Amino acid sequence: MLRETFEQLGTTYIKLGQFIASSPSLFPEAYVREFQNCLDNTTPIPFYKIQQVIRKELNRPLHKVFAEISPTPLATASVAQVHAARLITGEDVVIKVQKPNVHMVLQTDLNFLYVAAKTLEWFVPKLSMASLSDIVEELQKSMLAECDFFQEAKNIEDFRLFLNETHNFEVTVPKVYPDASSLRVLTMERLYGVPFTDLNSVRQYSRDPQHSLITAMNTWFSSLLLGKSFHADVHAGNLLLLQDGRIGFIDFGIVGCVRAETWASVASLFRCLTENNYLGMAEALVGIGITEKTVDTAALAGDIAQLYQHMDHMQDKIREEANVNEKDINKVLMDLVRLGKKYGIHFPREFALLLKQILYFDRYIQVLAPNINIYHDERFVLLPEIA
Repeated sequence: MLRETFEQLGTTYIKLGQFIASSPSLFPEAYVREFQNCLDNTTPIPFYKIQQVIRKELNRPLHKVFAEISPTPLATASVAQVHAARLITGEDVVIKVQKPNVHMVLQTDLNFLYVAAKTLEWFVPKLSMASLSDIVEELQKSMLAECDFFQEAKNIEDFRLFLNETHNFEVTVPKVYPDASSLRVLTMERLYGVPFTDLNSVRQYSRDPQHSLITAMNTWFSSLLLGKSFHADVHAGNLLLLQDGRIGFIDFGIVGCVRAETWASVASLFRCLTENNYLGMAEALVGIGITEKTVDTAALAGDIAQLYQHMDHMQDKIREEANVNEKDINKVLMDLVRLGKKYGIHFPREFALLLKQILYFDRYIQVLAPNINIYHDERFVLLPEIA
């Protein structure tokens, strides 16, 4: 009922529901599970309104920039709508257009929620212990960042710089067209490709699907250390094998960053993951999380081993169905967070984002390379050496 009410209330509350669903380290499991059903797909707004936004943002007649814009959206969500188009110079592009008044609505609603949280903490002191206002503040930063297309463009260019500096020519990101972009309109090169979950199509574009997958994984893992940020939403729609055989990362609206003070623990966790070293994983989780008491790492390691048995069951399901939905991935996340809470460990939201991407890659491994251990493959580089 609460989730349905959020969807009826509109953009702010839909995004709030999604934030809850993606933050098992911050919210009770029952809420996380329920809000996984909070849909971001919304009714498309009329094309003439999209045209009005583009015209106003670019401060030019549309025909001065675009030869054509498809009136049928490629995708529509609570914050933005995406349309295919062609520039007057001939390039195929996609235009991500922020819906009218979205930023103002978000800002107004979130300010209200923050004041309400502070008021509740004043009258109910126990709530201040749960950092309710801090959670709302984190939510505000996260949601408003998605409305800043200048920042998203910068995220793309930062990733491109990382690719150039690491001499990685097998991976690409969309070219951004600054003259056709603004704070609320983002025009990007249209990349044509297929998701890593479509095995038959992947085989058409790659002679060695395993190599393509390892290249994507090497790129993402090295970005954790060598890039300014990591792509924090590598679901099947945002990681593509392109028609020319390269890998394309798209949609940089959500990115994350590994904090310097937790990097050693994160690196240790990755190494222990590849070795099935449960005690090492337990020690790394203690280093990543926040805890005020001594943790029995041996007992935690035993619980992690049991969790891995569940993950093996999920992998068997993937092998049989060649698919696993978002709920399966979030279930593993919640199980791990529940373990943390059992031992008094609270994980930052960035950790949930990080782990979720690893689970996405695990899904692609089971589709494209089910019979090998990629993490032990000599072509896979877990963490690059720093010169």
